[in-house]
Amino acid sequence: MPVNLTRNAISMINSGDVNSRPLVQVVDIKLIGNSQERYRFLLSDSESTQHAMLATQLNEQVRSGRVKKGSIIQLIDYICSTVQNRRIIVVLNMETIIPEYEIIGNPKVITGSEPETNKSMPNNNLEPSVRSTNNRHSAQAPANNTQSFRPTIQPAYQPPPNYKIQGPIMKNEAPARIIPIAALNPYQGRWAIKARVTAKGDLRRYNNARGDGKVFSFDLLDSDGGEIRVTCFNAVVDRFYNVIEVGKVYLISKGSLKPAKKNFNHLKNEWEIFLESNSTVELCPDEDGSIPKQQFSFRPISEIESAENDSIIDVIGIVITVDPSVPILRKNGMETQRRILNLKDASGKSVEVTLWGDFCNKEGQKLQEMVDSGVFPVLAVKAGKVNDFNGKSIGTISSTQLFIDPDGPEAQGLRNWFESGGRNTASVSISKEIMPGGSKNEVRKTLAQIKDEGLGRSDKPDWVTAKATVVFIKTDNFCYTACPLMIGDRQCNKKVTQSSNKRWLCDRCNQEFEECDYRYLLQVQIQDHTGLTWVTAFQESGEDILGCSAKEMYLLKYELQDDTRFGEIIRSRLFHQYLFRLKIKEELYGDEQRVKITIVKVDNVNYTAESRYLLDMVTKKIPIKKQF
Repeated sequence: MPVNLTRNAISMINSGDVNSRPLVQVVDIKLIGNSQERYRFLLSDSESTQHAMLATQLNEQVRSGRVKKGSIIQLIDYICSTVQNRRIIVVLNMETIIPEYEIIGNPKVITGSEPETNKSMPNNNLEPSVRSTNNRHSAQAPANNTQSFRPTIQPAYQPPPNYKIQGPIMKNEAPARIIPIAALNPYQGRWAIKARVTAKGDLRRYNNARGDGKVFSFDLLDSDGGEIRVTCFNAVVDRFYNVIEVGKVYLISKGSLKPAKKNFNHLKNEWEIFLESNSTVELCPDEDGSIPKQQFSFRPISEIESAENDSIIDVIGIVITVDPSVPILRKNGMETQRRILNLKDASGKSVEVTLWGDFCNKEGQKLQEMVDSGVFPVLAVKAGKVNDFNGKSIGTISSTQLFIDPDGPEAQGLRNWFESGGRNTASVSISKEIMPGGSKNEVRKTLAQIKDEGLGRSDKPDWVTAKATVVFIKTDNFCYTACPLMIGDRQCNKKVTQSSNKRWLCDRCNQEFEECDYRYLLQVQIQDHTGLTWVTAFQESGEDILGCSAKEMYLLKYELQDDTRFGEIIRSRLFHQYLFRLKIKEELYGDEQRVKITIVKVDNVNYTAESRYLLDMVTKKIPIKKQF
């Protein structure tokens, strides 16, 4: 049957109409852009055509074929902007009426970039007023895999009395229309969003080729569940840093949109707002609660096993253990705090969560006090970072947020599960491979597996545990003379040489000492039932193997020259079996790549625990037959 498109729809949209919801036809679709997927339409009302850009959240309608060349669509939400002196319609929401139809009429491209109403005005800087209403928006917001929110249409912004006039007004003086965060794109002219601040970053200072500067960011969430990050630099920081408060709702407009830097921005939005000198941020004190306090996209702990390293995720679980906070020296020489806790959920898995810095003394201390008193709280982690070192774990970053005993169906479901039996349910850690019967969670390998599986040849070292026997210890260069000077809270430990005045000189510290330190550098051959290999043992590991300090052994061999006693000690340590904690990493020696295996820790074998481990391995390897 014949289809009647909305007459003069293109002309009306160019003249500022945003409310008629016209029926138009897609006469052409073109994919543009190299870095981002963008679709450009050619829309027709059967008489005129106009180019339009499709908002990225609607791309799926083109990819799925719901919208194609010839489709009849109804524009639900749209604006018309001037881009490089050309008028472009930006389609924010639409509904497909007829998926495929023959081209209607013989439409022609509108000539000129300005609306026809402007041509009759004496001043070319004037444009028609933009009408705002608070009706319709019947189409649903695009589907999304995160926690869903029922779309709430924002009421039209009510302009001050001086705008309530008839006829044209000065360009850019009309209040911008409030639109969803998901509809933001760089092709829009004026816009406004109403959203709640869910996170606020610290004020950071930097120095680059342009000089000193300062920056801070905050995250926004609107009533439709859309999220976006806002960033301020330098003078803009002074305007807004003390204004922005987490949990408050603001009306924000007049910012520029740029592609989000995904290395630093985990939000599911391809754009980021940069506030400028003319940007406005207004507090909305009479917020009615339609905007959620926070949005989560929780993943079961069992799914974190397959998550990519360094990905940002939300997780929720019951806190079952909390370790004390310990000081850690960072690579930059600065000290920070670290605290490790364990979460479990109904998926039957548990995961380590590492708290860094202030999280240790704030939320971390509170969690430890609760667990120590027999209370096992629910913890929601917003924006935790996945780490694949020795299994999968979660770590806090600057944008992480921790919520203890939060409200919501997920938290209540976990509490009910835990109280109704989940407390006593065994869980398997995804952070480290558990050695049943052992006191620690380790990845157990044989010496043959280390070679056969190519361990140590990736970018990061591999950490494994092997049960093996010491079969040979090299006695040449078994230790070295080291610098005893403390640098901060760490010893220098660089090799020192003896000068002509019998004092020890450290080239790194450029100082001399009467006495030096002695540190092990043992080359040890270990063997198990699958093979043997060479490993290196440094100070603490060397003392565990030989049972005495490097200085004692040095004095025996080089000062007292008691080769008999020295040899007795070496022979007495052969053919002892240990559990070795090994670090395996490929290193460059000259022009050759070699895999270096270093002993990190040495433990005596607990044969009771080892028997349990072997029994468990047998149980896994031999299937149990059911008796009928």
